[in-house]
Amino acid sequence: MSDQAARKEWMSLLAKAPPTALQALWADRDVLGWSWLRAPEIGSAMVRGRMGGNGAPFNLGEMTVTRCSLKLADGTVGHAYVQGRDKAHAERAALVDALMQTALAKDISDAILSPLRGQMSDAAEKRAAKAAATKVDFFTMVRGED
Repeated sequence: MSDQAARKEWMSLLAKAPPTALQALWADRDVLGWSWLRAPEIGSAMVRGRMGGNGAPFNLGEMTVTRCSLKLADGTVGHAYVQGRDKAHAERAALVDALMQTALAKDISDAILSPLRGQMSDAAEKRAAKAAATKVDFFTMVRGED
């Protein structure tokens, strides 16, 4: 996987992660010597959709997002865009993004990203199982003509 694809994957994971899950995995980690390039700020983004996945795009509505950018002491820059108004979630996501670009990437991946990936996969499986339990199979019986 290329560096760009890997970063896209972990940033997507951090953006979709439940804030409480990321907070629990982040625990008492302390990253020394970083500064804000852009402090967390709350705004909105237009969400667009397409009918059937290939129709003409249309504006579905707006969603609230929080974004921030920071720089570690070694010059590595981390960015985050997260859904909602949680500034601490955006800060932690940006710190993880920056640390994943350093020599600590393996440790951060093992301690934070892998467990997050597992938790989110388990939650998706539970949702799918709950939906599957309500599935109704309809079928048509064909009567023969006499």
